[in-house]
Amino acid sequence: MKALLVLALGSVCVTAMASEAPTDVAQQQPPIEEYTYSMNLDIAKVISMSEAPNVCEVVPMKMEYEDSNGQRHILRYSAMGNGCSNG
Repeated sequence: MKALLVLALGSVCVTAMASEAPTDVAQQQPPIEEYTYSMNLDIAKVISMSEAPNVCEVVPMKMEYEDSNGQRHILRYSAMGNGCSNG
């Protein structure tokens, strides 16, 4: 009977810890900043960049980077897609 109680309490604790994990990750994710031409960017290391789709129009892009203090940032900006030709 005691073993069954320990098993039941253990599964409740594991479930509670599993449900807390995504919130911890969400809190670590930096907010998305919208790029403006007046911004002074401090980019020490680019972590990831979205790829431009094969369309001939302006599309939203994202870049995740670290500044010179080691803080992560996510920057949203607009760029032209790769689907245009000069022909």
